[in-house]
Amino acid sequence: MRNHSAVSEFVLLGLSDDLLIEALLFMIFLAIYLLTILGNLMLLLVVRTDSHLCTPMYFFLGQLSFLDLCHSSVTVPKLLENLLSEKKTISVEGCLAQVFFVFATGGTESCLLAVMAYDRYVAISSPLLYGQVMNRQLCIGLVWGSWGLAFLDALINILVALKLDFCEAQNIHHFICELPSLYPLSCSDVSASFTTLLCSSLLHFIGNFLLIVFSYIRILLTILGIRSTSGRSKAFSTCSSHLTAVSFFYGSGLLRYLMPNSGSTQELIFSLQYSVITPMLNPLIYSLKNKEVKAAVRRMLRKCS
Repeated sequence: MRNHSAVSEFVLLGLSDDLLIEALLFMIFLAIYLLTILGNLMLLLVVRTDSHLCTPMYFFLGQLSFLDLCHSSVTVPKLLENLLSEKKTISVEGCLAQVFFVFATGGTESCLLAVMAYDRYVAISSPLLYGQVMNRQLCIGLVWGSWGLAFLDALINILVALKLDFCEAQNIHHFICELPSLYPLSCSDVSASFTTLLCSSLLHFIGNFLLIVFSYIRILLTILGIRSTSGRSKAFSTCSSHLTAVSFFYGSGLLRYLMPNSGSTQELIFSLQYSVITPMLNPLIYSLKNKEVKAAVRRMLRKCS
């Protein structure tokens, strides 16, 4: 670790330095984290155990719940620790590890949302061939491909970031470690890492976003060709939950990584949105908007009681 010999740890300034506000924030984020764990575990359990949900759509939904558990667990525990601690430090190695896993889990979710959009397109445009096209082997391959592509993307970014030198500045105006937050602290040239991050954001996140947009354009054209009103309504209802999840994730994630790094309140809000709030909301979105999931939850609760 020759590049980081001058600085051994960073200070995460977090969300506030007021003790009362920190205590309040700790209770809020602890409740959010517990809801995230319970909600995603419940949805994952329902998808895995209910025979009525043995379709590719719910297979991907289960994978999304598992991914939200991972993504939230990368960021929230350290946030909770810092809210209770006077010394809000994190080692350079720990910070870079958090950068890697935030990037990897966020990138995987980006890919998975694009896969789920393609799944909805196949289901609406070719309902009779849906089971044959979206077979189990393809679904598993798409999931593993999403994880593999995201981890490769994160690995490339972190290998370039390892060449950064950190000499004097230690304060990170953030509650987690993210690449844009490390650039102001570096006493070396950050252009290579910045260019790598920008290219991966454009190719990976925006590329997946364009795939989602293209899928929904095809879905919309297919729905407009449906003559019955009930058929159109059913088709729209199967997409509403996914569209809501996409809006929450991309609305905050892309803005955070593409906006200039300035330590502003907007950056903290966007980071909180995609790393803390969205993993909690996804189970609620799919539970409240999907009739089959609500019915499966009721069946599971009846069995438990």
